[in-house]
Amino acid sequence: MVRLIMSGKGEGKTKQLLDMMNTAAETENGCMVCIEASHSMGFSLRHQTRMIDAAEYQLGNFEALRGFICGLYAGNYDISQIFIDNLCSIVKSEDTNLIDKFLVWMDGFGEACGIKFVVTISADPESATDVMRKFL
Repeated sequence: MVRLIMSGKGEGKTKQLLDMMNTAAETENGCMVCIEASHSMGFSLRHQTRMIDAAEYQLGNFEALRGFICGLYAGNYDISQIFIDNLCSIVKSEDTNLIDKFLVWMDGFGEACGIKFVVTISADPESATDVMRKFL
């Protein structure tokens, strides 16, 4: 399952994501991971969520992020939720075709592995593609 949070810069996506992570920390039995573009929100979270600064791992494209997510899961089958804050900044791309393909991949991977994904993108929801709208 993938949930996409999409709105303009400074419109509260990260705050919404933080609230979702803290709620999940109270209710989820599995492990939670948050991949962020730069280390900025770790101090606002409960300790149950593992924070990962994508800049430390040079995740500069969708293929690298896909491999990174697979590696996280291969190392810990207890992951139940993965939060990705500011996807386009992490992969350094706003190519909607590539974003669509990645969202579809995450949905299939999440279904097969029992992982829920929550992803934020800084963009006007009116610009969402049909694939993106499926996950909004």
